[in-house]
Amino acid sequence: MYKVLLVDDERIILEGISSIIDWEEIGTELIGTARNGLEAYDFIVREKPDIVICDIKMPGMTGLELVARVSKEFPEVKFIILSGFNEFEYAKRAMEHGVKHYLLKPCNEKSIVEALTSIINDLSTDAKKEQSLFDMKSRLDQIQPYMKKQLLKEFITTKLDNNLGIQFYEKLLRVNFHDEFIRLIIFRIEGEYHYEHMFVIENLGEDLFSESVLSTNIGEYALFLVDEQDFSVLQDQIERLRNHFFTIYEMDMTVAISEMDCITNVRKLYLEALECLNHRFYLGEGSIITKNDIHQDTKLTDYEYDGQSLCLFIKSGNIEKVENEIIQFFQELANKRLSIGLARSYVMRLFLVMIQHTDSKRIQSYTGKMSSLLEMDTIQQMKESFLMTAIDITQHYYEKHKSSHSEVIQKMMDLVEKNLANTDLSLKWVANKVYMNADYLGKLFKQETGEKFSSFVTQQRINKAMEQIELMDDIKVFAIAESIGFGDNPQYFSQVFKKFTGYSPSEYKKVN
Repeated sequence: MYKVLLVDDERIILEGISSIIDWEEIGTELIGTARNGLEAYDFIVREKPDIVICDIKMPGMTGLELVARVSKEFPEVKFIILSGFNEFEYAKRAMEHGVKHYLLKPCNEKSIVEALTSIINDLSTDAKKEQSLFDMKSRLDQIQPYMKKQLLKEFITTKLDNNLGIQFYEKLLRVNFHDEFIRLIIFRIEGEYHYEHMFVIENLGEDLFSESVLSTNIGEYALFLVDEQDFSVLQDQIERLRNHFFTIYEMDMTVAISEMDCITNVRKLYLEALECLNHRFYLGEGSIITKNDIHQDTKLTDYEYDGQSLCLFIKSGNIEKVENEIIQFFQELANKRLSIGLARSYVMRLFLVMIQHTDSKRIQSYTGKMSSLLEMDTIQQMKESFLMTAIDITQHYYEKHKSSHSEVIQKMMDLVEKNLANTDLSLKWVANKVYMNADYLGKLFKQETGEKFSSFVTQQRINKAMEQIELMDDIKVFAIAESIGFGDNPQYFSQVFKKFTGYSPSEYKKVN
């Protein structure tokens, strides 16, 4: 029901119109009457009628004055003007305020109903339009986040030639792209990601990046277009987002930040940020990467490393030197900042050289690791996997050498035991007996036993001397020295014996 107010200073007219119109039948309700413009204005302010039927000539405030004031304050209120004066000037002034219906007194029921019906139709049409606009706005508000997501995807996949399209989207989405200094930020989740993770990142970003313009996600990448010009502030916001996300999921993220540019170059910013993100291969997971971090020499620098030193260390079973060699290789490769494909090829080439130095059964299992090594995301991951394989091969050589070394060392010990009385017993003498280089044999003996060969020989001679002293009733130092290889120098034997036992030969006999 539309509410109607009837205003006329003549009581007969008020009562007449009130009674002759079937208000309910035409979808209206007469909610009140007024005798002058002032009284009508107060009623309109208080009750907010939809339609006012008003006389044009009234005391206090004329109908035209009431129309002028109400149309300014309550433009939604519609008027039907009644007048006994058939003058166009009145109608013209009323129409200036939007009045479409001007009826001459005396008015019959039909003309009033027709005017009311016309206004009701207009109000109904306006209401439908308003509802339609409201529904459209509601739908737009609902789909706006998705439109913004799609818009950013469109921006980064399509070249924007001018600002005409930008202005359209600014009005449609009620955002402002006028700032010429925007950045694109890409977050990459380290680990298996789900839609829930992207949703959380987006919400954290919208809270933290107060100046965020657009956001979307592409695969495991979450993208934010921001116009924050202070890089230190931006970096702080990024760290807070990553910390919040890690607190929830215990998952890290690598972040790439583009340079600043205008919105029409957003595709260039996206490609720039992707290039930064690719250098996560060198800089590692969990980095914040900018263009400054990926600066490299424009000249292509070949990296030469034949792997011969590494293979020699592996064959010798020296794990420590193998580790150092591999760490140095990967460090130099990272410093070169070659293309990622070229860097991978160097790693795979050295890997093939390395595994060729093992037996056929083991080489097959190592070959199976090549595909996973090639698919690793960072040079750090490749280094760790490479190291594990290298150490495994080196350990195999070490065990193999250890087994063969033990035979030689045991033979040396047997020769010492059988030749303690020989004054010529020395490392060189033993080396000649086993047909090996004396220096290498000495290092081998020290590596396996932990002591020098000369120290071992002296200890064995002193042990033999202690056994003889314990069996003697009368100590003969000269005879003992000669029997254990000290020759005719009993005094030197006594000095060495005391150094090892803390006693002279005679003192040792007394305490034992």
